[in-house]
Amino acid sequence: MAGEGTADDGTAGAVTPPPSALADAVLERLTAAYGPAADPVRAAGAAAYMKGVAPFLGIPTPRRRELSRAVLAGLPRPAEADCAAVALRCWALPEREYHYFAVDYLRRYVGRCSSDLLPVVRRLLVTVPWWDTVDLLAAHTVGPLVAADPALPAVMDDWSGDANLWLVRTALLHQLRYKEATDTGRLFGYCLRQAGHPDFFVRKAIGWSLREYAKTDPDAVREFVAGARDRLAPLSVREALKNL
Repeated sequence: MAGEGTADDGTAGAVTPPPSALADAVLERLTAAYGPAADPVRAAGAAAYMKGVAPFLGIPTPRRRELSRAVLAGLPRPAEADCAAVALRCWALPEREYHYFAVDYLRRYVGRCSSDLLPVVRRLLVTVPWWDTVDLLAAHTVGPLVAADPALPAVMDDWSGDANLWLVRTALLHQLRYKEATDTGRLFGYCLRQAGHPDFFVRKAIGWSLREYAKTDPDAVREFVAGARDRLAPLSVREALKNL
């Protein structure tokens, strides 16, 4: 399964890290901090758990976050170009912990970014993709960017029908934190559009997106599932109704 969608499909276009002195400083500190903390035994276990999507350094999450705080200590807040540079340069490193740092960095500073960052995020989503990075980028970076720019929901419409399953999953999940602000027409429309998708990760995302919105409007989700049950996969239905 790790081979499915794990490489860039070539549809995102070239995205080059912009020059950034801040990114230079972050990457220098980051590699100096993470490298000595590597644990080969933990790394092997993590890589196996993640189906071989990428090599790992083997740094436990609490320790990684502690190191990340030290890396960023005293550095200025980034501009959008710095965010793009840090993310793309982290993604160019093979070990997954560097990708996690990039995901956390974008989540922390997405409010300083505009819709111009979306092509960079798209590159991350289709390059070495797996649920561990895609889901966080969808909810905590793509979601806020789309909410801030009325032109971007149309991009989600395109992603919801893309051939790349991780872009489809992102479109389904980008509203996870919207609650009352959820565009239900798009949410339910995306679910129906991909109801017959053959991949587990898309069917699961359909159910997850509906289950999350059910916390805000359970009746709407019940009604939608009742009307679409014959089109939705059993997995999607189970996930959607799990807490109802």
